[in-house]
Amino acid sequence: MVTPRVALVTPKLPLTGDTEADELLENDSLALLIGMLLDQQVPMEKAFHSPYDLKQRLGDKLEAADIASRDPDELREMFKERPALHRFPAAMADRTQELSRRIVEQYEGDAGRVWASATTGDELVANLRELPGFGEQKARVFTALLAKRLGVKPQGWEQAAGPYGQPGHYSVADIDGPDSLAAVRAYKKEQKARAKAKR
Repeated sequence: MVTPRVALVTPKLPLTGDTEADELLENDSLALLIGMLLDQQVPMEKAFHSPYDLKQRLGDKLEAADIASRDPDELREMFKERPALHRFPAAMADRTQELSRRIVEQYEGDAGRVWASATTGDELVANLRELPGFGEQKARVFTALLAKRLGVKPQGWEQAAGPYGQPGHYSVADIDGPDSLAAVRAYKKEQKARAKAKR
């Protein structure tokens, strides 16, 4: 009897070290937005795994309308529950709820419409900039991530994403495996060292 060979599919977003958490990022637009929102002042793997953990704590569902309507104190406790979902769980619970409310109000609860409704790269960056917790840099990085990893490429996305739209290892948008992760970390370390030297 011949055992059938199973093709190993490389995840498009190998960001957490956990296959199920990576698959959630790839298949759930809200999870991806929340992961990007949380990607500050904690390790990248932690930030992008937290949407998976939050989904479990919410009863195995991750819906913008549900998060938006939750009691804020209840959501903060979910973020604080060990292991905490972020270094600043209460603040990030509030920010996640703000994000979810914006998705409900402007995109009928469908996070994917943030980019599906954009016809140009500039429009995509503008849509992202309107979301709580998404400044200029984060909006550009996320635009690059959508294009490079998920094939969402509205006209002019490279220019709209700025340096993150170029080939190289500059951000989470360029991570497709362990080697590129190491390269991105090295680049960020170098940038921090340069910034520190200029002070």
